[in-house]
Amino acid sequence: MTEKKPSNLLVNPQGGVVRDTLNRLKLIVRLMADNRVNIFAKLIPLGALVYLISPADLLPGVVIPFVGALDDAAVLWLGSYVFTELCPPAVVEEHMKAITSNYVETDDVVDAESTDVSDKPL
Repeated sequence: MTEKKPSNLLVNPQGGVVRDTLNRLKLIVRLMADNRVNIFAKLIPLGALVYLISPADLLPGVVIPFVGALDDAAVLWLGSYVFTELCPPAVVEEHMKAITSNYVETDDVVDAESTDVSDKPL
């Protein structure tokens, strides 16, 4: 039997943009509720949300429509990044372990052969 090489996946099956975004949102909510996080650091995500819903805009979408949404996304991303960086690393790590603890990562590989079965007679 030939030995199989592990595949080089471009996308991690345990990750992905949607899962990473949801994990980031869960982390921010958990850190906002944690008393060990500085109250002034908690103002950063609140300020990003206020900017998102406020009518004032750094780059209005009137000139270039697509750019108006990009600056909102950039402010949200920057706010979440700065907030998590200002939180104590031990607290962030504790919450990340709690968030990702329900994801099971296994290194078990089942080596088997498959056969196509058809209902049509030969």
